Amino acid sequence: MASEEEQQGGNSPDEGETSRRDEPSPEHGGEPYVYEDEGASAVASTEQTPALPAAPAGADAGGGAPPAADHGDGDDGDDGGKDEDGMLRMSFLEHLEELRLRLLLSLAGVGVAFVLCLLFANQLWLVISEPAVQALRRIGADPNLAQITPMDAFTTIWVKVPMLAALFLASPWILYQVWAFIAPGLYKKERRWAGPFVICTAGLFILGGLFAYFVAFRFGLEFLLSIGRNINVRPVVSLTEYFNLFVNVTIGIGLVFELPVLLFFLTLLRIVSPRFLLRNTRYAVLIIVVVAAIVTPTPDVFNLMLFSLPMCLLYFVGIFASYLLVLHREQRRLPWAKILSGIAVVLALIALAILIAVAKYGYHLAPYWPFLVR
Repeated sequence: MASEEEQQGGNSPDEGETSRRDEPSPEHGGEPYVYEDEGASAVASTEQTPALPAAPAGADAGGGAPPAADHGDGDDGDDGGKDEDGMLRMSFLEHLEELRLRLLLSLAGVGVAFVLCLLFANQLWLVISEPAVQALRRIGADPNLAQITPMDAFTTIWVKVPMLAALFLASPWILYQVWAFIAPGLYKKERRWAGPFVICTAGLFILGGLFAYFVAFRFGLEFLLSIGRNINVRPVVSLTEYFNLFVNVTIGIGLVFELPVLLFFLTLLRIVSPRFLLRNTRYAVLIIVVVAAIVTPTPDVFNLMLFSLPMCLLYFVGIFASYLLVLHREQRRLPWAKILSGIAVVLALIALAILIAVAKYGYHLAPYWPFLVR
């Protein structure tokens, strides 16, 4: 029986392993030395270590990193100079070369427009001088402009007038070249704004020039020429001085009409927001009046108001454009039905008022401000 028990005890793995662990080792100072069974340790490590995920098919057997994810463009960092978002990477010299190309194309467009306007130089001068003729006639003065030097008529009518008309005529082409220069640095979804950018910016610039011609310049010029009418002052307007004043007013108001585009891009870059613009309206009005005082060619309050009031209106138009951008960014919709119905009601009331003024009070429409005269 004892031998069987000893045999059974010797065959037990736990008791045999315990006897080996408790055996003192002379090499360790009599301390019990633990003998490890290689098979048992391998099984334990297998049980304790979690299984690693399978490597992708394209990975190396030696534990290399998986291949980079494909973004769907088919372009890598060195293929065509594009990154995964479609943005072009250009060196400094390539930027200079692109700038040179866009400047040359802009000048070529202005040159073509200048040649075209040169064919109608006399007709353009009649259109530009018409506000002066009307203002001089209203105050009972000679409606002709004075030529002081022999070269005044040539340089003004045959050089400056076609150049000014060519600038307005070629403004869409110039703005398109500006967009083409900055487009490589934009994402693909942002390049779709090329058409709206060119149309809105050029349209506002031309609209500003028309407002200057039909409203601001006519009112301002008539006011200035009528100041000395009853105190023995006979106005004699120089041809060159008149045209310089005309250029300052039209170009200045044309640039001022770009205010909505400026506010829209500031909102696009998240520099401002519609709430911020509304909260700081009083400071914006103060800045507008200061800018109008700088742009206005004369120091009188009348012309200052002619400049500042449209700028304030354009400021609120820019806030509305920024609000539309925020709604699009937040994927919300604007109640267009209510807005369009309100605009229709206002236009109907204006048309009714004009009809009553023409039919009952003897007013008639005129091609100059206030467009309704008696």
